[in-house]
Amino acid sequence: MTKKSKSNILKASLFATGVSGIVAEYNLSTLASYFIGDSIIQWTLIVSTMLFSMGLGSRVSKIFQNNLLQKFIYIEFTLSVIVAFSSLIIFVLYSRSIHTSILIYVLSIIIGMLIGMEIPLAIRINDQFESLKVNVASIIEKDYYGSLVGGVFFAFVGLPFLGITYTPFILGIINFSVALLVFIILWKEIKNSLKKYWILGAISIFFVLIIGIFITKPIILHSEQKRYKDKIILSEQSKYQKIIITEWKNEHWLYLNNNLQLSSIDEVLYHEPLVHPAAKLCSNLKNVLVLGGGDGCAVRELLKYKTIENITVVDLDPLMTELGKTNNILVELNNNSLNNSKVKIVNQDAFKFIENTKQFYDLIIIDLPDPRNIELNKLYTQEFYSLCKRAMTADATIVTQAGSPYYATSAFECINLSIQSAGFETLKIHNQILTMGEWGWIIGKRKRAHLSLKETLLNSDFSDIETKWLNNEAIHQITSFGKNFFLKDSIEVNKIHNPTLYRYYLKGNWSIY
Repeated sequence: MTKKSKSNILKASLFATGVSGIVAEYNLSTLASYFIGDSIIQWTLIVSTMLFSMGLGSRVSKIFQNNLLQKFIYIEFTLSVIVAFSSLIIFVLYSRSIHTSILIYVLSIIIGMLIGMEIPLAIRINDQFESLKVNVASIIEKDYYGSLVGGVFFAFVGLPFLGITYTPFILGIINFSVALLVFIILWKEIKNSLKKYWILGAISIFFVLIIGIFITKPIILHSEQKRYKDKIILSEQSKYQKIIITEWKNEHWLYLNNNLQLSSIDEVLYHEPLVHPAAKLCSNLKNVLVLGGGDGCAVRELLKYKTIENITVVDLDPLMTELGKTNNILVELNNNSLNNSKVKIVNQDAFKFIENTKQFYDLIIIDLPDPRNIELNKLYTQEFYSLCKRAMTADATIVTQAGSPYYATSAFECINLSIQSAGFETLKIHNQILTMGEWGWIIGKRKRAHLSLKETLLNSDFSDIETKWLNNEAIHQITSFGKNFFLKDSIEVNKIHNPTLYRYYLKGNWSIY
């Protein structure tokens, strides 16, 4: 084989390393976001840690003096196994309450160091095939090109279709295939006395990877099950989140990224206060916008109003709304609401939708996850509420879930203040939800000179709406608060350029939840 052919083999291996390296970073970042939380911080730290570790790996590679090709293949084989089983290891240890955050960062350091060793070794091996300036440029070039391909693969194929369960095995197989190809093509460069051990090792790793593909899903399901007290009957990974439904007797729980969203036992204690008080404050209820609410339960409550003509549901995750339309458990829970002819589903970021919509709505219901990170924080900002106000008719009402007024009092008050700063008169309401504790919502309308929102609501009649819990008496209960015993500090308005809310949320007293 010519020198050029041998050089091309090494360059191809670096291209593949670039693909698998960047995807390994993204996969670990996703796992860190899932298990630790605060995705912006986790992605930043994981990527930075891996890049730093690549630098360490490059430095360590200086100690290798002889048999560079064998060491390169050895690193590729090692990397293929560690990367392939990374998700499986993390899930298994997480289920046993072992410090998952430490493990994720340890893995990122190990993988980063191994990747960092490969590039200088490849350059040194390729030194015999090309001149220095061509060698360095072409080797690093291929690695960078592979990074772009890897990023595209992870965003559009790996995460949405393979998920964090099988994507690592694709990476492992890529690394193994590259090592095997280099091993076969450059067979003569390897010592004869070691060839039989390399063959045995390659065969062993091949079978380990194949076996891993088949055992990973049941092991991960078993590991996930240990984290939930009830039986998991659905576990799906979308591009945006992990969706799990558990079952106990005839009751069900929905979890998104390990956070409880609803329980069939008491979800009416959440969805009836979310929808009906705000709806009753609308004098002309025809067009409704629901931001979030992909489970369909809020829409179920809205369909009780005969005057409503159109309901637009904007939920980022197509898988969530598809489950809301087709999953037997959710369909029964939401009375098949998402398949109603009045309902239109849009799978889009809520901020982008409200920024670009030209429609006007009589009621906007914001049923989004808690603002536990920067991404969600923007959906609770003064700017976001101002955009909502622009899309509302003159007498329209807005309502948002606002977390707990007691577990995270500062966050709750921050949401209230941020809505007020957008030009709304607000009304705080709350309710005790058996599976979630004390929860709260904020209702807003344009500032008015006549009766307050609370007085208007207390004078409303809820007897004409078919509810399981909410009635006229309950309205007195959910609009009543005691003294603000838990609020200790002054609160700032939440803005895009000054994201205070998610910090308030993370500092909440969730330990008593």
